[in-house]
Amino acid sequence: MKRIGIADTTFARFDMGKSAIDELKSNHTGFKIIRYTVPGIKDLPVACKKLFEENNCDIVMALGMPGPKPIDKQCAHEASTALIQIQLTCNRHILEIFVHEDEAEDEKELAWLADKRAREHAINALDLLFKPENLIKNAGKGLREGFEDAGSLRS
Repeated sequence: MKRIGIADTTFARFDMGKSAIDELKSNHTGFKIIRYTVPGIKDLPVACKKLFEENNCDIVMALGMPGPKPIDKQCAHEASTALIQIQLTCNRHILEIFVHEDEAEDEKELAWLADKRAREHAINALDLLFKPENLIKNAGKGLREGFEDAGSLRS
């Protein structure tokens, strides 16, 4: 049975892990979800590594919500770099699902974005594990998770 890891933080202002799990369960069966919650975004890389090594996850979703200040962006970059290193070390995908607080105009839009991005990436996780042909079919379409898709370029 496939295992999907959910790594999220208490620092986030929205429970994106809950949204991802809800979406996963409503769209597919035949897998186990293992959730690991940590305090902050820089704790996500070790959470993901533990989900791979100690829980035998096949894929992990890393969900975080960096704040709007320069230090928050720096921490998000450092976490992102470490997540890439874990992917290469473990040879497994980590879907980095960060929602920066300054991406939205207000708290209502921020909550909407966090929920939508988590849900759309949950579908990506399922496609990577069970239906990679869906990703091939959508190559080059400018799809975005959260806000409106950018669309394909025309030649």
